[in-house]
Amino acid sequence: MKNEVKIHEVDPSLNSRRSFLKLSGLTLVTTGLVLAGCSDNDNDNDMPDTSLPGIRNGVFDLGSGDFGVLTYAYALEQLEADFYTKVVNASSFNTVFSSLEREVLTDLYHHEVVHRDFFKAALNGALPDPSSQLLPSLAFNYGSLNFNSRAEVLATAKALEDTGVAAYNGAGKLIKTADYLLLAGKIVSVEARHASAIRSLINPNSKDFAGDDIVNMSTGLDDAKDPSKILPIAAGFITTKFTAKYLP
Repeated sequence: MKNEVKIHEVDPSLNSRRSFLKLSGLTLVTTGLVLAGCSDNDNDNDMPDTSLPGIRNGVFDLGSGDFGVLTYAYALEQLEADFYTKVVNASSFNTVFSSLEREVLTDLYHHEVVHRDFFKAALNGALPDPSSQLLPSLAFNYGSLNFNSRAEVLATAKALEDTGVAAYNGAGKLIKTADYLLLAGKIVSVEARHASAIRSLINPNSKDFAGDDIVNMSTGLDDAKDPSKILPIAAGFITTKFTAKYLP
């Protein structure tokens, strides 16, 4: 079944750069891309295939290679989807945020839910034994974060979106299959749009949408971080235990 989300025109108060929220990233769901159900290793009975996610020593591990990266992305998309679900369902959502901000945050909510569900469906169809190899639905705890505070919500959204962009950028070099790399490239472009939109909500009509803190002035490139740098940040919100022993 096709997932459709209505994308609203963005108010001119965010200037023309913000019109990119009218994006086509959600066509990811209808591309027909199917993840290949294979692994990089020919397994010996006494040598477990570390490329496959699954329970190891009683704890779920993300695995390595393409499946490991895609499961890693699925974990991060679960976090973002959960965060925005809580944002749009907060009791004061309609009063704390302006109509423009509500439109942007609602669009981001829909995007992240689609991303999460896409990874779940794709991995479920590709893993040899999804009943034991698919990352379970994660649980989250946001500590003292007040979802009825505009400042706290936007600051957290900024941190999550910037982290998400750096995560996809850093994981790209770990992906071996061209179709998977194409998928990651499409999603990171959407995540970068999210990051820019949130930054412009916080500081409208400024250069913060592509600030020096995330774009390297000497290379003109965005941040890129390995999973080992990203997961400790995400762990501040994710309460479900899992490991990533075979990801750098």
